[in-house]
This record gives sequence, structure tokens and C-alpha cells, in this order.
Amino acid sequence: MVMRRVPKDPKSGVPKKYLSGAKNKRKKAAEIKRTAQAYKEGRSIDVKAVSKSRTEQANGKSKTTKRKRKKTA
Repeated sequence: MVMRRVPKDPKSGVPKKYLSGAKNKRKKAAEIKRTAQAYKEGRSIDVKAVSKSRTEQANGKSKTTKRKRKKTA
């Protein structure tokens, strides 16, 4: 079975979907690579710091949710 290749960002080599919506794509790619390297080496990962970093990089647009019906009196 052949594995499907995902489109990658040419500068960083990180999959494009991981960088979509980032304010600073280079910074986000560096953070992803740094975390991946630490994981591979078996070093501990500060999940709180990674989460904070990725939240700061987010575009700020929240995903839409289903609208709830208004209750009528």
C-alpha cells in the first residue's frame, strides 16, 4: 500500500495544513520542528508552553458552531 504524500511548505518542510491561518508561519514551523525533535529524542515537552505558543499563533477566527434554536415563551 502506497502512503499518500501531503503538500508541504517549501521553505520549512512542514505540512501546509499545520501552518494555515498562522500569523507568523516561520515561527510556527520552528516551534513544530522543535517540539518534534524533542519528542524523538525522548526529552520532556512542556505541553502548556506549546499550547500557549500555538494559541498565540492562531488567526483568532473561531470555528462556527451550530446555532441553537431560541426558546419561545
